[in-house]
Amino acid sequence: MDTENSSFRYFSTKDADPEALKDERIAVLGYGNLGRPFALNLRDSGVTSLVIGNDEDHYFEKAKEEGFQVVSIQQAAAQADILVMLLPDEIIPIVYDKDFSNKISPGTAVVFASGYSLAYDLIEPSPEIDVLLLAPRMAGENARQRFLQQKGFYAYISVEQDASGKAWKRLLGLAHAVGVLYAGAFELNAKREADLDLLVEQTIGAALGVSIMNVFAQGVEAGIPAEAMVMEMYMSEEMEMVWRSFREVGFFNASRAHGPTALFGGFQRTMELMGSDLSNLYSETLKKITSGDFARDFQAERDAGYPILSRAEQMSMEDSPIALAERTLRQKLINE
Repeated sequence: MDTENSSFRYFSTKDADPEALKDERIAVLGYGNLGRPFALNLRDSGVTSLVIGNDEDHYFEKAKEEGFQVVSIQQAAAQADILVMLLPDEIIPIVYDKDFSNKISPGTAVVFASGYSLAYDLIEPSPEIDVLLLAPRMAGENARQRFLQQKGFYAYISVEQDASGKAWKRLLGLAHAVGVLYAGAFELNAKREADLDLLVEQTIGAALGVSIMNVFAQGVEAGIPAEAMVMEMYMSEEMEMVWRSFREVGFFNASRAHGPTALFGGFQRTMELMGSDLSNLYSETLKKITSGDFARDFQAERDAGYPILSRAEQMSMEDSPIALAERTLRQKLINE
């Protein structure tokens, strides 16, 4: 599914109808990283007709302990007017086809927190339902804390399909109730949101990870204490200030906050990187994402039992040199 956005519209609390969710039965599917904050925020916003759909696991029990009505995903799909899909990306196509694609009544709204399944044609929604995107730009716990502070959190939103005639009303009402509109929502369709999300994760995210691991190894081999390496790279909060400066004063203006030594050295190395093959690598990465090749690879990864993800988890084991240096440094700071 691919809808075109002609603008990058902004929405705030004034755009939401306070009665938008009145008489709507809402089901949050998945009580994990994002499902729990969404459900708590909805309840705190006064949504009373709310149910959690989850397999019988520790998330199921957690939702019950916190006072929610919890049923199976199939039951939730059958009884709700608005389904908020908060399951892992690679699980959604399996669950959607197997458990409730034929149980959703005409006029029901299905809300996705990621454009992934829609963008790469992993599911095929019925033309008789609303298909909505509400994609937060931060992790679940932060979304909860910012809701409690009434600061809100940014999200991309779009109406991918309006079968009921009230899709925008529902979407903005839901965005307001979970806390998005206190900060603001921007209109971006599912294909653009998914491409953007994966592009940043697989370029900037990957480059940062490789850089940290390589610089750590180089520094330790040169005799710099491991604890000093992790302190300098991220535990001192200096790098956090760099990213904050990007947001507050702009990407290029932020460089002026550093001394001439940092600026001179950074500029030289930046020019060297710009002359490398990095741009071509990122271009190929984007092609794999937009074509759907990455999504197909990830579904194959799931079918194979997650062999690559298992290797990734081994790289981040607690006994890695970086993890050991972090623990040592934290202990020293606590003792001081």
